[in-house]
Amino acid sequence: MTVWDDLVGQEPVIAQLSSAAGRAEGPAHAWLFTGPPGSGRVTAARAFAAALQCTETPRGCGHCASCHQVLQGTHADVEVVRPQGLSFGIRDARALVLRASSSPSGRGRQIVLFEDADRATEGAANALLKAIEEPPPRTVWLLCTPSPEDLLVTIRSRCRLVTLQTPPIAAIADFLVQRDGAPRETAEVAARAAQGHIGRARRLASDPRMRQVRDQVVAVPRRLTGVSAAVAAAETLVNAAKAERDAQTAELNDAETSALRKALGESEKGRMPRGTAGALKELEDRQKSRATRILRDALDRTLLDLASYYRDVLTLQLGAGSELVNIELGPELRSAAGDGRPEETLRRLDAIMDCRERLAANVNPQLAFEALTLALRNG
Repeated sequence: MTVWDDLVGQEPVIAQLSSAAGRAEGPAHAWLFTGPPGSGRVTAARAFAAALQCTETPRGCGHCASCHQVLQGTHADVEVVRPQGLSFGIRDARALVLRASSSPSGRGRQIVLFEDADRATEGAANALLKAIEEPPPRTVWLLCTPSPEDLLVTIRSRCRLVTLQTPPIAAIADFLVQRDGAPRETAEVAARAAQGHIGRARRLASDPRMRQVRDQVVAVPRRLTGVSAAVAAAETLVNAAKAERDAQTAELNDAETSALRKALGESEKGRMPRGTAGALKELEDRQKSRATRILRDALDRTLLDLASYYRDVLTLQLGAGSELVNIELGPELRSAAGDGRPEETLRRLDAIMDCRERLAANVNPQLAFEALTLALRNG
């Protein structure tokens, strides 16, 4: 076992990072990890951080105390930043720069791993720029974004670029079988349905409820038999995204609230000391902001699942020969392909992309999805 074992289908990246971690002169002071959603950007950055802190040779052994602490998120000299809300503001950035300037507690390095660095506001990015330009000698920045263009050009020009690719479906399926113990058939279905998103593939393979939610999404096209049915289908799609949000936030929110109440001195009868209401309200606001972000991400994944249906229909209409994403719906997809024309399918795919743009512009999800399902019905 090594720190690289959770990177799926990224052999060139593993070779690049392993080489950098083993250099006697040390690595570059700033790295930018990019790649499609679910490709493993954060996993790669965390593995690299573990390799840099590793006390064994070759670096990244996966079994020493330092590797274990980094992978578990408990290493004292690895600062992991996960923006909880829709953005990462300048006040948070200044606090992060201050923490990054501290000296490491051991002989290793002070590492800042910034997940979703693209959520930094312009002011926050400018605050980070100076620290990345001239970091302390033993500080290393690891930034993660979907694309290099998501960061200020002045920041990305000072970073060593690490580009991850969409993992092959077969590699994801093998990972689900070998690491998670998923049945082979379930793993293959989940890997195709996730379309290269490893985290989503793991959830689909392990959680029957998530598979049921996705089944409801790809069943929408055959339900668009009239205007009322289209409106009802829109509600189904929004509820599917909300179900995914609730599954991710409910347990986490409860654990955070319970831990904070205990830390603030909650009595056995559930009463809180005076002066603690502000801290609890601040936590509640952060949780609401996080839930909003997770819902937006879930709505987008719902649209991508829906797009996979029409992508399969278009593949059959054009005779492209590509493997279907929803292979289990083969007869239905072939029937839909025969009943329509490629031009109609393309218009439906365009409608899905238009809906994504509306959501990005903060249009009410229910209204955006109703407009979408009516467009899908009309072709």
